[in-house]
Amino acid sequence: MSFQLKSIRGIDVKGKRVLVRVDFNVPLDDEGKVTDTTRLEESLPTLRYLAEQGAKIILASHLGRPNPAALNPLLKMDEVARAFSKLWGSPIRKLDDCIGQKATDAISVLQEREIVLLENTRFHPEEEQNDSEFSKKLATLADLYVNDAFGTAHRAHASTVGVTQHLPAYAGFLLEKEMEALAPLLENPQRPMVLIVGGAKIDTKIGVLKQFMDQTDTFIVGGGLANTFLAAKGYDVGASLCQKDKMSLAQEIMLECESHKEKFLVPLDVIVADEISETAATLDIPIEDVEGGMRILDIGSRTVERYVKALKGAKTIVWNGPLGLCEMKPFSKGTQKIAEAVASMTGEATTILGGGDTLDAIKRCGISGDRFTHVSTGGGAMLEFLEGEILPGIEVLKI
Repeated sequence: MSFQLKSIRGIDVKGKRVLVRVDFNVPLDDEGKVTDTTRLEESLPTLRYLAEQGAKIILASHLGRPNPAALNPLLKMDEVARAFSKLWGSPIRKLDDCIGQKATDAISVLQEREIVLLENTRFHPEEEQNDSEFSKKLATLADLYVNDAFGTAHRAHASTVGVTQHLPAYAGFLLEKEMEALAPLLENPQRPMVLIVGGAKIDTKIGVLKQFMDQTDTFIVGGGLANTFLAAKGYDVGASLCQKDKMSLAQEIMLECESHKEKFLVPLDVIVADEISETAATLDIPIEDVEGGMRILDIGSRTVERYVKALKGAKTIVWNGPLGLCEMKPFSKGTQKIAEAVASMTGEATTILGGGDTLDAIKRCGISGDRFTHVSTGGGAMLEFLEGEILPGIEVLKI
């Protein structure tokens, strides 16, 4: 499977209008302020390169899931523009729309090395419909197109796929970096390989579990996802999050692992509480002792030891999804310990993390992303890619 992409390196962009699809879908607080600038920072290498080459830069992104019939002012790109301006080192102009005469007029006076940010592309329903007319309108704003938004590469939208029918299209540096890190996992990962899978639901992880059945030496399971596997093994999970309608699927996956001789590790003990709060009283108990209204909210100390031991000697570690409700201190220890263990393996093993919840988890743990080999900016896109799915936004950029 080839992942060679058309690169912006060596392309003459001087004086040209370049439409760059970035992933500025950043987390916001209740007042619409940006709480994490990671995705903005990841776009800088491509944008600095384009600016140095004398391009006129037009940024396009979505933000959240706005209802086009009743636009949420908190999902306008104004605060994103302010946050990005600080990183860029000078103010950038945010336009009031992403198409139309006003946008065209503003871009017509754009100077080399200047940047404008278009309004939220999802304010137009045609964006997600990959509407051809909307795609043409976006394309008329520019001479060239660059996609640097891996987080949206699994979506066939107007700003990720449609515009490539009307403009010469290239991959940005972030997109290239993601492919360089992830493609070897599908082609020839270094063994032994450990796959850590957490988060809430089994549905989003089925494809990855099955795709890596032959390549993974050890599966480590935590989070709400583990409860479904525990219930499938016959344990009482009390009042914990559990997809009981997926238990037969969980049994099928565990049986398949057995037949492939892989180790499929589920918690031996768990942290339980009868309430979810920062002041909750917790117990660390064997999984056999869970009953009644108890809620499993983290992995226990014996499980942490077992999981850390399972990481020793690994050459490839892929992690998606926290191992407990780590946004609350009483239930964060399991994820913290595993994050520290994975971070300590970098240098001995290729360590790859992905998914917004996982990134949020390591930040809460106080662990810098540069302590891992690669931290993917795309959650859904990373999972779909690792499942072997075709990503529309990548497909249109292949050589």
